Amino acid sequence: MSPNGSDRSSRRPMRRKLPQVLAAGLVLATATGCTYKDFPRLGMPTPVTDEAPRILSLWQGSWAAALATGVLVWGLIIWSWIFHRRSRTKVEVPAQTRYNMPIEALYTIVPFIIIAVLFYFTARDENELLKTSKKPDHVVNVVGFQWSWAFNYMEDVDGNKSTTNIDSKELSAIPDKWKKSAPQGAEGVYDQGTPGERNPQNGNPGPTLWLPKGETVQFILTSRDVIHSFWVVPFLMKQDVIPGHTNVFEVTPNKEGTFMGKCAELCGVDHSRMLFNVKVVSPERYQEHLKDLAKKGQNGYLPAGIEQTDHARNAETKNK
Repeated sequence: MSPNGSDRSSRRPMRRKLPQVLAAGLVLATATGCTYKDFPRLGMPTPVTDEAPRILSLWQGSWAAALATGVLVWGLIIWSWIFHRRSRTKVEVPAQTRYNMPIEALYTIVPFIIIAVLFYFTARDENELLKTSKKPDHVVNVVGFQWSWAFNYMEDVDGNKSTTNIDSKELSAIPDKWKKSAPQGAEGVYDQGTPGERNPQNGNPGPTLWLPKGETVQFILTSRDVIHSFWVVPFLMKQDVIPGHTNVFEVTPNKEGTFMGKCAELCGVDHSRMLFNVKVVSPERYQEHLKDLAKKGQNGYLPAGIEQTDHARNAETKNK
């Protein structure tokens, strides 16, 4: 047998096995029935809300899809490098192919399929994460301003249904449809921070937003000046705080502790100082904190920000 014939016959078993190996790798990477807990978090912090695992699963799934695509591409590159390299015993020019319709259709259609799949899961999860309740357990107006944060707790602190202050001019920037989420008799209390303030428990900079464990909290985000972004890191979710536009989302904290928050939008020279803390406590301790704010004279509300424009006021919203 000629050297060329023996060379070709020795390569055939390897060529047959390579697609099988690549297929097995793709199955292992993408077809397992594991939950988000069975995979590494890939840089994400431990979730501390009921909604955060959905975001973490989307993050992990995107990485798995990227890894599977990368393994396939790297495998094809290595296969071409090994089996289509120039032979030392041959000098003739190999057969030239002008085009290959199946291959061209493959590398045109497959990217569209990948994009469509990623879009589907992203849109599905986004729709779920942005659903809001008509009557959540608690409503907090988060106000961003240069260079700190204010928190309007829209709560019925004194238990008197007739002492509502929900229509005060300080909350005029919030559309009526979101004010209706607050409980009846919500006279409210507030807290406001400064960049130099620090949490007394851990020494972290910024004011502290208190939340109850196991109860739904609806955040109404408003700004007094420029665009900020409300980001509580272990919530795995952030939303822009836009002047003249109200963003809303809900979470249910499920772990007690003090967590870091920050502004995630470059908002000016002291953007890096717009830090805050989120302290998740028991519902009983949360109610005590509200009463402590009232005893300090921090009753009512602070100005929420720039009034929302008419077209945004009439925007469609999804309720649970």
